[in-house]
Formats: sequence, C-alpha cells, structure tokens
Amino acid sequence: MSKYMFVFRGGPIIPNRLTPTELQGHLRKWADWVGVLAKEGHHIGGNPLENEGRTIRGAGRTVCDGTQAGLRDVVTGNVIIEASSIEAATELAMACPVFDVDGSVEVWPLPAGEAGEALAAAGQREEPARRRELA
Repeated sequence: MSKYMFVFRGGPIIPNRLTPTELQGHLRKWADWVGVLAKEGHHIGGNPLENEGRTIRGAGRTVCDGTQAGLRDVVTGNVIIEASSIEAATELAMACPVFDVDGSVEVWPLPAGEAGEALAAAGQREEPARRRELA
C-alpha cells in the first residue's frame, strides 16, 4: 500500500459560514469520516490547522500575517492515509465532509521510504491530542 496526503482547502474557516450548532454537526461528520478511514485501515494521521498563520514570500522573505490565498483556498488541514492507488485514495476522499461546505481536497502521493515514514510519524504524534480537542 502507498501513502497519500489529503490537503483540505476552504470550508468552515470562512467567517460566519456556519452557526455554532452547524459547526458542531460539521465537526461530528469529520470525526465520523476519519473514524471510518481508521476502521478500514486507511488512516495514518493528520491535523486540522488553526485559523491563524503566516506566509513568508519571495527572495526578500516578506512575512505577512495570515495567508496570501483567498479564503476558499486556505489550507485548513491534512490527513495521511494508505491506499492501493491514487484512484483508491481519490475514492476515499470523495466522502470527505469538506465538500458539504464547498471546500476541496487535494490528493498527494507521499514519497516512499524514510521521507514518507517521517511525514506519517509526524502526523500520528499530533493526531490523538487534536482528536480529543474536537470531541
């Protein structure tokens, strides 16, 4: 099996898109979806991202608060999975709740070997704490 990273863009980060009740329901859908990925043996790790961040751009290394992307293109998190092919990974991504709020998922193959293992391990270390925060 190969490893893939789902990169999530957009979604509930857009201000006033969801009421607090709608946001809780949306987060429950995420927990359920990740639970299915784990139960089926696909989920390795991943993390949602906070709503603040910085962008460092260009040769002059200009630092800006926030993202330089529009709100629809803000990276909001990632999940690392195992799947037999990019087609299988894409099919798993199709059930992602980000589509319910007009977001998107990028499906990226991870490098095989040590580099891929290091990325997956980094995602695994952070995941249990973030899952508790979302519960």
